[in-house]
Amino acid sequence: MARELFDLLSSDRFPQVEAQTVLPGRPGRSAPLPADLHLQLADALAAQGITRLWTHQADCWAASRKEDHFMVTTGTASGKSLCFNLPALDGLLRDPHARAIYLYPTKALAQDQLRRLRMLAGREVEVATYDGDTPTAARQTARKKARVILTNPDMIHLSLLPRHELWDDFFFNLRYVVIDEAHTYRGVFGSNVANVLRRLRRVSSFYGAEPRFMLASATIRNAREHAQQLTGLEVTHISGDGAPVGPRKVVFWQPPLVEDQMNLRRSANSEAAELLSELVRCGIRSICFTKSRRSAELIYQQTVDRLKETDPHLAERLSPYRAGYTPEQRRSIETMLFGGQLLAVVSTSALELGIDIGALDAAITVGYPGTMASLWQQWGRAGRGKGESLAVFVAGNDALEQFFIKHPDELLGRDVEAATVDFANPFIHGLHLAAAAYESPLMTDDRRFFGPAFPTALSRAVEEGLLRHRTGVWYSSDTDFPAGRIGLRSTAGEQYTIVEQDTGDIIGTEGAETAFSALHPGAVYLHMGDTYLVTELDIDGHRAFVRPFWDTYHTIPRREADTRIIAERMQTTVGPLTLHLGEIAVSTQVVAYQKKRLGSDEVLGTEELDLPRQEFVTEAMWFVIPPEMFPTEGDLIRLPGAIHAVEHALIALLPLYAMCDRWDIGGLSTPVHSQTEQPTIFVYDGHAGGVGISRQGFGRFAEWARDARDLIRDCPCESGCPSCIQSPKCGNWNEPLDKEAALRLLEAIL
Repeated sequence: MARELFDLLSSDRFPQVEAQTVLPGRPGRSAPLPADLHLQLADALAAQGITRLWTHQADCWAASRKEDHFMVTTGTASGKSLCFNLPALDGLLRDPHARAIYLYPTKALAQDQLRRLRMLAGREVEVATYDGDTPTAARQTARKKARVILTNPDMIHLSLLPRHELWDDFFFNLRYVVIDEAHTYRGVFGSNVANVLRRLRRVSSFYGAEPRFMLASATIRNAREHAQQLTGLEVTHISGDGAPVGPRKVVFWQPPLVEDQMNLRRSANSEAAELLSELVRCGIRSICFTKSRRSAELIYQQTVDRLKETDPHLAERLSPYRAGYTPEQRRSIETMLFGGQLLAVVSTSALELGIDIGALDAAITVGYPGTMASLWQQWGRAGRGKGESLAVFVAGNDALEQFFIKHPDELLGRDVEAATVDFANPFIHGLHLAAAAYESPLMTDDRRFFGPAFPTALSRAVEEGLLRHRTGVWYSSDTDFPAGRIGLRSTAGEQYTIVEQDTGDIIGTEGAETAFSALHPGAVYLHMGDTYLVTELDIDGHRAFVRPFWDTYHTIPRREADTRIIAERMQTTVGPLTLHLGEIAVSTQVVAYQKKRLGSDEVLGTEELDLPRQEFVTEAMWFVIPPEMFPTEGDLIRLPGAIHAVEHALIALLPLYAMCDRWDIGGLSTPVHSQTEQPTIFVYDGHAGGVGISRQGFGRFAEWARDARDLIRDCPCESGCPSCIQSPKCGNWNEPLDKEAALRLLEAIL
């Protein structure tokens, strides 16, 4: 099977194969079942054919015996669930009063874990899900009878903590908190979740409980630090993966050029459909990951159309899988994939995480999924255990994807990113302190939950009117449910609600700091792969009204931006540059937008806008370009295009170092900044207060700049294209840009 699978996608048959390599497998390392494991669990494992543990599972058991909080980071399909299920269920079986909370980022994962827990614990331990889909009667039953609650951070934040008196017996007996897929809690979301977990610890302590935290994650650069940032606790990190891994062939797939001068290539979706149909014809069980619902549906439909022409009986053995389907539809697809009735699925990241879908042979990733951790998670869905597998990366025109396709060793040899969390972000933390005070008035000894900066945060929250202070006790100023004011996925207190104008359905939300750019009147708005046209922006009501949109253009806003340096926190030197890290104020105004035809990017028109100026404070890194780097008048003339192009390349590649999307990052380059009085490039966190993204670039600037240089140098275009220095989010419509001068500037820096 290995040779047949590995020879299937050869460069002789497919000129799109830019590079390929085989990653060797690894044998497993096991340990005996713990002698003190509860007999019922040992019997349940034996019934599943498990008579030994992988070494990392045994290490987690040992950490739990020492009553350590721990974080395990091992590969996909390495059996991380047993790392926390065995200690938690062992404790619950021995203590009939003990309770546990399992936190999952998605409902599907919680449902999958529900099945696994019931297989292990049988009827002895009552397990229940508790999420937005749980009926009222079932919620009451869960509160009274369940010993394990499978839920998500939103329900903890909005339901369990504000109404903890309804859960008094549960919190009194809470012994374990399990946080699976902990790497997904990063950036703004992670910073909010870190505050929710501190509130959870505080409410548990109010009832006399000090639960043990057990975390599991994909491999990340700063696992122990991330776990401690999330929980506020000292955490033991377990990373020695003992599970076996089979050999994996990795193929880098480059779509062919359709326009040489602008270096534009055939759609990655069309390429993926060609590739997937070939795998299905050959009987290769496959999963194809894409970044949006629309792409998932397009690839599915194009693949089905191809199969109907040659092998119509196979067209029925393919399915899309995405958010928006009912739970019953998703469970049906998962079951058919697990059982082999389906040969392939086209999925958004919904199937990236640990839902059990059985053994697959091939995993295709269409476009870079945002982080190295996600990429390895997706590829790890194929070849579970010792089996051989095929992994394919299909690149689009995006700069980062083209960087990887031209430097495959950079991708395969690169460390995974660091997860960034800043629970003390002032635009997040104060709101959570108000929510905590609503749950129980705050006192000075709550510093043990909220850290050494707690007194300062209290004072700031009082100044902002979030808290009231009376003789050593702080009360919430908002007596009407302050948790309801906090969106866990945004730093802004006020969210813009996106309303479908014909149906009144709420399709999503957008943070205040990005609403004017994304939701201005006339904007084409993409949400979960579906396209809408913004017909009205109600600024006072924080609502945007949209309707479905099928035209063939997209929109790009034009922003006038300025930065003001508030404080410098750190400084370092890299080559001829002095790098600065600190706090800045970013002021932006959306003044117009362009309509551009899909595919060709032909400008169809420009519309003026009259929207208010916005300002937010965030963290940034910046540097000035010393005069000796542009000595002639000709250099000076080309300087604006050079620094603008360098800014774009740096922003495109920062996700290599911090777990973020390029849309989480902002930048500004100016020939003369009002404070530095010199040419200056700023790269900043795109959310108020910052969450540590630009800090990662500051700490690894030499590598970051080297990657930016290589990206520009190795792109075959003449004067700049979307694969190197053009940005889809540029507020100046990618003007001016100077590829040659940018490359010279980066060479001089390095």
